Formats: sequence, C-alpha cells, structure tokens
Amino acid sequence: MGGPEVKVQHHINDDVIRAERLPNIWCPGCGIGIVVGAYVKAIQKSVIPREKQISISGIGCTGRVSGYLNLDSYHTTHGRAIAFATGMAVARPELEITVIAGDGDLGVIGGNHLIHAARRNVDLNVIMVNNFNYGMTGGQHGGTTPLGAKTHTSPYGNVEMPFNIPYLVAAAGASFVARWTAMHVRQVTAAISRMMEVKGFAFMEVLSPCPPTFGELNGFPDALDMMEYFRDKSVVDHNADLSKIAVTVRPEDEVVVGNFVDRRRPTYQELLSDLRGRVAVAGAEKK
Repeated sequence: MGGPEVKVQHHINDDVIRAERLPNIWCPGCGIGIVVGAYVKAIQKSVIPREKQISISGIGCTGRVSGYLNLDSYHTTHGRAIAFATGMAVARPELEITVIAGDGDLGVIGGNHLIHAARRNVDLNVIMVNNFNYGMTGGQHGGTTPLGAKTHTSPYGNVEMPFNIPYLVAAAGASFVARWTAMHVRQVTAAISRMMEVKGFAFMEVLSPCPPTFGELNGFPDALDMMEYFRDKSVVDHNADLSKIAVTVRPEDEVVVGNFVDRRRPTYQELLSDLRGRVAVAGAEKK
C-alpha cells in the first residue's frame, strides 16, 4: 500500500516565502521563480535585519513577486516601481529596498524612472527580469526585444533597435551594474548579496526564458531550450565593453554576462542629508 506518509512541517525558506500562496502562477521554464529563490537566499545570508528588507514590484508576470514574499512588500502600478521605491528610500534611508520587475515595467513604461534613479544614484537595488517581451499580456514586443526576434506583434521579426540595458544604466551613473541569466543561479545570488552591500543605485539584468510566448516563436518552445542556449552561449567577462554586449537571437552570437560596474560615488540620500545640514547651518547663522 506504499510507505508512510511524510509531511513537511517547515521549509527552510518559510520565513521569507508565503508558503500558503504556493504553488505560484509562473509557467514551467520561467526564470522568475529562480530569481525569487536567489533573492531569498541572499536575504537569509544578509546581516541586514529582516524587518528592514523591503520588496517592491510592478505589474506583469514579475510583478507577482511581491505577493509571494513574507516581507514588507508592495505591488505598485505599471512602470512606477522605481518611483515608489525612490520615495520610500528618501523617507526611510535605513531600509534595504529591492525592486524586482520585468523589462517592460522597468525599461519601457518606467524607463524614465530607471535612468533618473541611476543618474541620481538613489540607494536602491533593482533587479530586471528580462524575458524580451510582455509575457503576461500575450507576448507583445517591447524595448528589449532583440532585433529580428518574432513576437505576436512582430510576427515577421522586430525592426526596432532594443535597449542595451547594462550599457544604458551604467552610462546613466549606476554604482553597480551586472547581467546574468536564470541559469547562473549562484552568480545571481552572489550579485544580489553584493547589491545589498553597495551604497548607491545597484542594478542587475537577469535574462530569463519565457517558453509560452517569446520562446515558442523564436526556437525555444520547451522549458529547458533557452536554458541550454544560455549554458552554451554565455561568456563571463566582468571587464566587457558594454557598448558591445547587446543581446541578439542569432545562434552564432555570445551572451556576455558578468558584474560589470562596481564603483563608489555619493548617493542621493547622502547628498540630501548634506544639503539639509547646510540649510540648517545657514538658517542658524541668519538668526
């Protein structure tokens, strides 16, 4: 009749994951769950108190992340996750705030917030899960869809030049910039841990499979197809020329990954604090 029934009373991640909400909504082969797992591990390794860890997400497949985390987490409007996070980071600079959102949310609809947060060097962690399309709403092309790639709104191939996201964010002034894929679990976890240490705008792009929409139209229909592509084509180059690392879907091209930028410059919060101090001194002198 079979062996004894085994019941798991507690999982090691139950303190960070809302287990009662599982199973999740993500499709087989999607990389979002991998990113969430890496984020959970980074939180568990961090010396930052759990009550100071804040998660913010937007709309779409990746926007559902906040609902699965047993943290102070916020599900914001489309494209406004960074704007919401910036306000919280300025008001409560002692918090460790992490935005996890999709490429459409962060790079297109919220593109201005992305570049200006990097320019200001707001002390935030931003993780962009890039699956090259608007997956939840039917697979439309977006600002990171590779040139020539097919989507349901570009059935003959995308003719719009996509953003090279790490190059864009680094040029805008981010303190930390990385790119990994959903296959690079340990590297993603380590990068998130480093982002929590960095003072300033810390950004990571995680390239993720999306089998039901982007994958099925571009030669990656099964759950592991794009993972195998990432395994075979990824090249780690921490010193890469970022102007030359745009992602393509050409089988002959490499996917360059690494921790590209790690630098220290004054954060937005530090500059605001300094400004308040100078204003206070000036006010006192006038009296």
